[in-house]
This record gives sequence, structure tokens and C-alpha cells, in this order.
Amino acid sequence: MKPFILLAALLVPPVAAAADPASGYPSRPVRFVVPYTPGAINDFIGRLVSQKLAELWGQQVIVDNRAGGGTTIGTDIVAKSAPDGHTLLLTAVAFAVNATLYSKLPFDTLRDFAPVTEIGAAPMILAAAPQLPVKTVKELVAYAKSRPGQLSYASTGNGGSAHLMGEVFKSQAGIDVVHVPYKGLAPALNDVISGQLGYTFGSQLALDGQIKAGRLRAIAVTSKARSRGAPDLPTIAEAGYPAYDMTSWWGVAVAARTPPAIVKKLHADIVRVLNMPDVRERLSVQGVDVAGTTPAEFEKFLRDEVVRWGKAVKQSGAKPD
Repeated sequence: MKPFILLAALLVPPVAAAADPASGYPSRPVRFVVPYTPGAINDFIGRLVSQKLAELWGQQVIVDNRAGGGTTIGTDIVAKSAPDGHTLLLTAVAFAVNATLYSKLPFDTLRDFAPVTEIGAAPMILAAAPQLPVKTVKELVAYAKSRPGQLSYASTGNGGSAHLMGEVFKSQAGIDVVHVPYKGLAPALNDVISGQLGYTFGSQLALDGQIKAGRLRAIAVTSKARSRGAPDLPTIAEAGYPAYDMTSWWGVAVAARTPPAIVKKLHADIVRVLNMPDVRERLSVQGVDVAGTTPAEFEKFLRDEVVRWGKAVKQSGAKPD
């Protein structure tokens, strides 16, 4: 019997290892789906995290920009991917917005994904055309009220975060302004800079260069508290609208049914990346406050965000482009 006992003992380690789905993860290149075009804040965050994960794992992490359908195309790719942790999704505000904005989606926003972690959050900047004779939120509101229906603001599309931020601001300030949607940030900014439109909302990464060059005037940030990336810029809440708090955020999710052990390892590794001093610095410069929440915390956050942004969608009457 002794040879059989020895053989059984030799077999224990590989059997135990095979029982752990996170053992050896990732075992091949990882695909990080960023459902946005290259170049903006969403892409910047996705590439930063991907680069650091690749260095940590010694494995390729390939950013796959799959814009389109208001982020639904890229999101659906991950929903239908193999639940093995080798396909990641960069989630952002649109992930929560789309649950209400679209009457029918090819996936279930909450059921078809396993939340991993929130990367961080940042306010957007309310920026006005330099030709507009306003420097504060109160002056902007007074200007709009003196010209009902004449002032317009730009967004990157119906149902996008800039549109919804604009509509909530419009409602709380009691102003009559016109929303003008564009297909992309560049044409929207061009028409605000030229003075054809009054103002817009955008990330610090997208607007900072234009603001520093004097082509846009920063008025306020959209978060409840001031941004560490622009601490001298007041909040809309400070200007007399204390309920205004419309913050952008980013996170990572994988397909539902991904083994919890893989989700746990992925979470731990992303948090490790987020705690790297150079990563925190690069995010801080863009006004991003690092989060690194647990999967359970991120799941609750997503559920709350679906409700919160759903109210904004209904209030705005937004429809997909």
C-alpha cells in the first residue's frame, strides 16, 4: 500500500492548485475594453491602469477602444465574454446612465457584470465662452434669466454626462437655456470657444489647455466639494445650489460568473496599482480622487448610481442619439 500512499501524496499539490481558479491568473494577455474613443479622460485612466497591471503581472494588458452606441457596444462585448477575468471593462457614468436612457439594452447593467472596484471620481468643469460677460455661477444664472431661451450650452451628445449635468443645473437654477448636442467634444468646444454657444461641461483633462490659453473661462466645478486638481475653483453648490453634486467616476468590472477568487485577486492588484505614488500623482493632476473600493462596495455604489442618474435622465427627457 505504501506506493499508493506516496502517489496520493504527490498528487495533492496539483489538485489543490487546480481548485484555485486564481492560481496563475492571468495566464494569457488580458483585454481591457474601454468603450470610448482614444484621447479623453476615460481613455487616459484605462491606459494608465492597463500599463501598470501589465508591469505588475508581466503579462500584456491590451486596451481595446470600442466606442459607439453610447458605450453599449464595448460594454456588451464584456457582458458576453468568457467569465475568466481576461476581459475587463472600464465603467464610467454612462454605465449607470444607460440603464435608464435606453429602453432596451443587449445586457443587464447589474446582473451581467461582476463589479471589481471603483478607480476614482472627479468633478467636471463648467466652462463659459470668453465672450460671455460672466465670471461666476451667479452671474451666469442672472445672465440666462435676463435672456430666457437665448443662451445655449453644448454637450457631447444626448444623455451624456455633460447633457445631464446641464439639465440638472438648469432645473436647480431655474433658467431657460437650450441644450445643443454634438457628436464629440471637439466640435462642441469649437462652438463654445467661438462664442456661438454660451458654456459647456468637461473634464479637467479635456478643458485645462483651453482654459489656460484663455479660450475658455472656468466658472465652477460640479462636485459637492472643491477639486484637488483645481482648488481655487468654486463649486456650483457654493453658489447657492447645495443639492448640486454631479461627479464623474470610473471603475472596473468583469463578466458575471467570474470566479470570486479571480475577482478578489484582480481587485487586490488594481488597488495595488492605485496606491503607487506615480499613479496617484497622475490621477490627482487630473482632479481624480482615488477610491479602490471593495467589490461589494462598488456593487452598492453602482446600484445607487443607476437610481441617481436615472432620475436625471427622466428629468431631462433625454433620448439616445
